[in-house]
Amino acid sequence: MAGDSLTSGQYIKHHLQNMTYGNHPDHGWIFAHTPEEAKEMGFWAFHVDSLGWSIALALIFFFAFRKVAKNATTGVPSGFQNFVEMIVEFVNSSVRGSFSGRNDIVAPLALTIFAWVFLMNLMDLVPVDWLPMLAQQIGAAFGADPHHVYFKVVPSTDPNVTFGMALGVFWLMLYYSIKIKGVSGFFGELAFQPFGKVGMPANLVLEGVSLISKPVSLALRLFGNMYAGETIFILIALMFSAGWAVGLFGGVLQLGWAIFHILIITLQAFIFMTLTIVYLDMAHQEH
Repeated sequence: MAGDSLTSGQYIKHHLQNMTYGNHPDHGWIFAHTPEEAKEMGFWAFHVDSLGWSIALALIFFFAFRKVAKNATTGVPSGFQNFVEMIVEFVNSSVRGSFSGRNDIVAPLALTIFAWVFLMNLMDLVPVDWLPMLAQQIGAAFGADPHHVYFKVVPSTDPNVTFGMALGVFWLMLYYSIKIKGVSGFFGELAFQPFGKVGMPANLVLEGVSLISKPVSLALRLFGNMYAGETIFILIALMFSAGWAVGLFGGVLQLGWAIFHILIITLQAFIFMTLTIVYLDMAHQEH
């Protein structure tokens, strides 16, 4: 790729930088050419690659499952229909085991989260240079410097994506907590547990921290695991430029890490789904 002329440190930073579009103080609305320009764009800049892949993978999930639902038969199912039914049954079992309330949105939400997060994580198994190289070639065709074309393909390695999903779950928690328990009931849980009325200040601090930590831990757990996995793939990719012997060893390492990473990407999707179910179950419980 065009990054062949980069040092190892520059190569790693290039692969970990998002394609950023935002309002630069000096240049207006542009694609960032350097990480420094991306930082200067501030909070409201868009990570185009993360947004694009998130939406594309969501559409793949939607249309694939919709097609299976429309063509479902009562006879012997096709291979893909059987696969989808296994996933649906697995999610339903998780919901029945962790959610004690009655809410028709929980199972579809759990299925969406599991499939969507899994697909985003699955992009980590695409060789690290393939899609960034394609993006650089497309950018060069439009006159851009390939070294200034950044392209990350794993949305779950972007904290903006993981925090966005976690905050969505958090707002659902707050909504159902207030809907089921009322404002007074929700505030009572924060103010009067675990030390009763006399311990209200301590209760508010403890329960407030516990409440805020839920979306933070949900987002950082997924981001941290996937970011670390992507970084390891990038480090292994550097070995291919160090001669055939080291490259061959790197290929073995890459295969081994990819096989092990299949467990990680599935486990992280399962954990995100399960915690969402548990948090919504807590929101539906009246103390």
